[in-house]
Amino acid sequence: MSKAVFPGSFDPITKGHINVIERAAKIFDHVVVCVMVNYKKQYVFTEEERRGFVQESINHLKNVEVMCSDEMLVNFAKKNHCNVIIKGLRTTQDFEYEMQMALTNKVLAKDIETFFMMTGHRYSYLSSSVVREVMTFDGDVSEFVPPHVEKALKEKYRKDDCE
Repeated sequence: MSKAVFPGSFDPITKGHINVIERAAKIFDHVVVCVMVNYKKQYVFTEEERRGFVQESINHLKNVEVMCSDEMLVNFAKKNHCNVIIKGLRTTQDFEYEMQMALTNKVLAKDIETFFMMTGHRYSYLSSSVVREVMTFDGDVSEFVPPHVEKALKEKYRKDDCE
């Protein structure tokens, strides 16, 4: 059985992320979307909020589950019997960084392969950072994120404006 992990901070999950997850679910028997937690980063949403957004976004996919982790990705993959790490790519900059990480991971875990997947061309410009930037200026993010995430973003940024 092929079991893959698709890691990310998903702060917030975008339609580009969902595009990669849906396509990966057609290729692999089982996909774990891993909401990564890096205590050095400041997130807009909590770990549980991010996990919930991802879960609601992928409920229609029966072979996909959502987990969280604050450990090194290859250790998470080994512990959860994932033999593939999926990395979504948008640009050549993404590739350069992810290639370095893939080679490092290969040294750390020889049995785990990295699978690079280009996001759909329609989302090649899209990132969580772009979504957050647009929201900073009260922009319309409805084309970038699912409705439940858009609602949460509006509430979060409205709340932050008042503080």
